[in-house]
Amino acid sequence: METLKEKTAKGLLWGGLNSGVQQVVGLAFGIVLGRLLAPSDYGMMAMISIFSLVATALQDSGFRTALTNLKDPRPEDYNSVFWFNIIVATTLYTLLFFAAPLIGDYYHTERVVPLCRYAFLSIIIASLGTAQSAYLFKHLKAKQQAAAGGIPAIPSHACVAGAIAVITSSLVGVGMAFAGAAYWSLATQGLVYVSINTFFQWHFSPWRPTIHGISFAPVRRMFRFSCKILATTIMTHVNNNVLNILLGHYFSPRDTGNYNQAYQWNTKCYSLVQSMVAQVAQPVLVSLGNEPDRQTDVFRKMMRFTAFIAFPLLLGFGLVAKEFIVIAIGEKWLASAELIQILCIAGATMPIATLFSNMIISKGKSGTFFWCTFSLGVVQIATMMLIWQQGIVRMVQAYTILNVLWLGVWLFFVRRLTGYGFRMFFCDVMPFALTATAVMTATHYATQPIENLWLLLLTRFVLAVALYYVVMKVARVKILAECEQFVRRRKK
Repeated sequence: METLKEKTAKGLLWGGLNSGVQQVVGLAFGIVLGRLLAPSDYGMMAMISIFSLVATALQDSGFRTALTNLKDPRPEDYNSVFWFNIIVATTLYTLLFFAAPLIGDYYHTERVVPLCRYAFLSIIIASLGTAQSAYLFKHLKAKQQAAAGGIPAIPSHACVAGAIAVITSSLVGVGMAFAGAAYWSLATQGLVYVSINTFFQWHFSPWRPTIHGISFAPVRRMFRFSCKILATTIMTHVNNNVLNILLGHYFSPRDTGNYNQAYQWNTKCYSLVQSMVAQVAQPVLVSLGNEPDRQTDVFRKMMRFTAFIAFPLLLGFGLVAKEFIVIAIGEKWLASAELIQILCIAGATMPIATLFSNMIISKGKSGTFFWCTFSLGVVQIATMMLIWQQGIVRMVQAYTILNVLWLGVWLFFVRRLTGYGFRMFFCDVMPFALTATAVMTATHYATQPIENLWLLLLTRFVLAVALYYVVMKVARVKILAECEQFVRRRKK
């Protein structure tokens, strides 16, 4: 029988493999698409992304999280959620289909109308896999979850999570881009990915829906909790995409596309950590709900692991952003590089904020989760509308500052619920944040004389990784030793 520690470690491993492979594959195809498509093509998709995200959240309705928080969900609970999601998804797609001209008016382009009606089909497709995903998530089937994102475990026990979905959808997108399909290639890529991902969720989940005795009573019981999660999820999407929403209205598709390119690369980086931790955080924290001291200890370990990975990864990417963008996707995207450098600071804090929210949800405080997220959204939107005339760079700077400062708000509520206060947070996070900052600063100045972009990129990467590892090793950081020990055990 596996211990909780072993389950958590495996969850982090498979989550890391899943997210890592997806990001690497996405990186490769993102480079190809970035070279083939124009900034305005990305801008078109960025304009409508928020509507798809919000609609998908509405069809999910927070029930994935609600099912996870149930101590012992029954098959009828999953069945109720499954059929409810399909009904809601179909209704939402119909509403958005007819609302597409209004979206076009907001962004001052009629080209958005048919694009919306095509891209939003993903809402219906995604609704078919919500219950299956909840089942895997609830039972901490980390290995199967990783495979559900792409392929099953192979004989070498290395699950290339998301490979089939990512590679297939990306190949379709690249093929259409080569054929001159412009932003339609990005829309089709998204549809293919969602379809394949949904298929694998069905493949790996043993639960199946039934048409006999359908009851929405379980949905009604969960709704009080799930509606708060739903509202929070919507606000989270709005918070993350607030600049896409406003830039598409105030600026050109090209300007929006430049920002969106920076946003996507930043998201790829922090999602690598965020997905790894989020996959196991909530189920593990919920399971320790009756052991507050042990729960806090596990939470602190997760926090240290998150900070240990997130800060060097994101600050490191900011360090090489200019060289990477020019080499990978060309000088036409150079405007994105400066934005990446700013966004990476916020990106380093995103996994930490997610971990805070997981703890709040595990305590059943979905209302607190909502108001914290909602308040951030209101502040962000108000700030952006006040300063948009100062330009995109200023807006991105404000977005970053607000998200970093908001960690204090998350910490305030977590402290009230668990006793995890500023001193603990400082000890868990700041050593890694300060070390990563110092390493990247030293690497920047040490490599300034190098003019060749390829050599500069390689040297900065190798030097930054080596310096960070040496500092962690000399300081005898426990989380590094535990990671090395776990890897050695896996090799045996």
